[in-house]
Amino acid sequence: MGTSLDVRVKRAGKVYRDGEILSGVVVITSKDTVQHQGISLTMEGSVNLQLSAKNVGVFEAFCNTAKPIQIISSTIEMVKPGKLPSGKTEIPFEFPLQMKGNKVLYETYHGVFVNIQYTLRCDMRRSLLAKDLTKTCEFIVHSLSQKGKLLPSPVDFTITPETLQNVKERASLPKFLIRGHLNSTNCVITQPLTGELVVESAEGAVKSIELQLVRVETCGCAEGYARDATEIQNIQIADGDVCRGLPIPIHMVFPRLFTCPTLETTNFKVVGLVLDSASHGIVSLFSPLVAEFEVNIVVLLHDDHLITENFPLKLCRM
Repeated sequence: MGTSLDVRVKRAGKVYRDGEILSGVVVITSKDTVQHQGISLTMEGSVNLQLSAKNVGVFEAFCNTAKPIQIISSTIEMVKPGKLPSGKTEIPFEFPLQMKGNKVLYETYHGVFVNIQYTLRCDMRRSLLAKDLTKTCEFIVHSLSQKGKLLPSPVDFTITPETLQNVKERASLPKFLIRGHLNSTNCVITQPLTGELVVESAEGAVKSIELQLVRVETCGCAEGYARDATEIQNIQIADGDVCRGLPIPIHMVFPRLFTCPTLETTNFKVVGLVLDSASHGIVSLFSPLVAEFEVNIVVLLHDDHLITENFPLKLCRM
């Protein structure tokens, strides 16, 4: 067995907030004495811009000039050059998650065009005859809870052939009537989206009813705009030809990392994520990049007719 390097944070969920202390241990394991040229630990947070595969060519000029934007960075020297004994050695560390001035730590977000990511990287430098060791560990940053109360925004909906949009042959659709409600489209990200759906009548048999959570990101520059809709998760709430008039509960938990609360500053806008060139020196070609969240109620009939109703969502952390 060679020498192994690991980085472990104390919290099992790896979730931290602005102003807290990020703590843990670096673990070095080896069956022999380890000679090294120093061990350092770096904490980094950055915004990385990336292209969707189908939009390559539209923003190449822009993305070639837009380097990752650093949110936070700090490096400490944990151990000076020397030797470590055989067996397991644990070295504790602490990093304050504190931004200077009025800046804030933006929430971890894994999107199509933008990633906001925070990592710990441990580097063990060794002699020319031994390869340097590096270990990276991602930790999660949640934004601070928003002050005040969240006002609920209940939505009642009725779906019939007449209410559908973008339908070419409306007359060929079977008759149906679907009613329901969402308890609120203003959602606390740690609580489920809830509501109820009732199939009042349908000439065709129902095959499936699903909830589809969608992220829509819009990116633009002088060369044009691109809009990508990405399905984050799909939950089936009914299978088969459901009883008419039977209430079907709507219940969807928001996945972490792939959803984030609404956040608006001069630098970013999340629900949209908006990157402003003014404070980071990015070329002025950069215009807003937006990520919005929506939920689709999808009803599939046995004759392959697909019925979709769309509802924009606003997410927050309380």
